[in-house]
Amino acid sequence: MATALDLQLAFKTDEQPSLEQFQLWVETGLSQSETDFELTIRVVDIEESQQLNHQYRQKDKPTNVLSFPFEVPEGIELNLLGDLVICSDVVSQEANEQNKAIHDHWAHLVIHGCLHLLGYDHIEEADALEMESLEIQLLSTLGIDNPYQEG
Repeated sequence: MATALDLQLAFKTDEQPSLEQFQLWVETGLSQSETDFELTIRVVDIEESQQLNHQYRQKDKPTNVLSFPFEVPEGIELNLLGDLVICSDVVSQEANEQNKAIHDHWAHLVIHGCLHLLGYDHIEEADALEMESLEIQLLSTLGIDNPYQEG
């Protein structure tokens, strides 16, 4: 499996992962699929995250990651999976509040977003348990502890 990743840095900090790290996390998150995909990750600031979250989810606050699956029109052959929008400041704030290593939290959110693009969700409890257990399993292959365990 190969994934073409378009990384857009609309906002940049010293704590942000490298393109290679993003690529590894995307490939880990998409390892459940045997399809070669293309996707975009856009790293944004608080304002853009809040605007997109309000526009698409009717929540007037910034959020850590938004997933925008691409719906391929009928009759078109295209392996574009979709877009992830990640707010760098929210990732840093959450990692600090949850006492997590910053890059571990980035990895979790990239994998979480990729699973959303593959159709997983966490609205119903059973679906949430399935998605979380898959996240835990995928993160463990990277040597990252269960992000849902406290302290």
